[in-house]
Amino acid sequence: MKRIHQSLLQSLLGLCAVMATGCTIEAPDFSGKSCESAYDCPRPYTCVAARPGAGRTCEVLDGPGTTDPNAGPVPTWCQDIQPILAANCVSSCHGATTTGSGRPDFRLDMYEADGGVAGAKLMAPRIHARTVVFRTMPPPGNPEPTEAERALIDRWASGGAPFCEAAVPDGGSIGPGL
Repeated sequence: MKRIHQSLLQSLLGLCAVMATGCTIEAPDFSGKSCESAYDCPRPYTCVAARPGAGRTCEVLDGPGTTDPNAGPVPTWCQDIQPILAANCVSSCHGATTTGSGRPDFRLDMYEADGGVAGAKLMAPRIHARTVVFRTMPPPGNPEPTEAERALIDRWASGGAPFCEAAVPDGGSIGPGL
């Protein structure tokens, strides 16, 4: 059944690309969905064991919208990503107040998980998929990140979602701003 659903979705998306006008099919988000093999996940997802305690799930590892994290300094949560998420995601949806999203299981105003609530670090693959690959977040009518900000999110998630610049013994720093 999953294979039929995937084939149908790919056919519709292919038809939409051929028609090129008037077609608006929204691609569903498969990040974090359970899977047993590669056939259970549509492109650009891969069936992997990447989420602690979640078994195998569909994740975007290297699909459209991903960049090479070695193309420059990897953005950090503290300096680059937290301000973007605060401006576009946190106010009434993915912060202390979740009334806009109905998703109290994660918050994007914190980096680490806290009390069973996932933070941005664990949600980085989903943030990447929804903000960069499918562009379904934030929803229409809400403030949106610029293309430059989406590129930062892309490089951050692809580069391992680092927290802050790491101090080095000589007093310098490692990370953006070298």
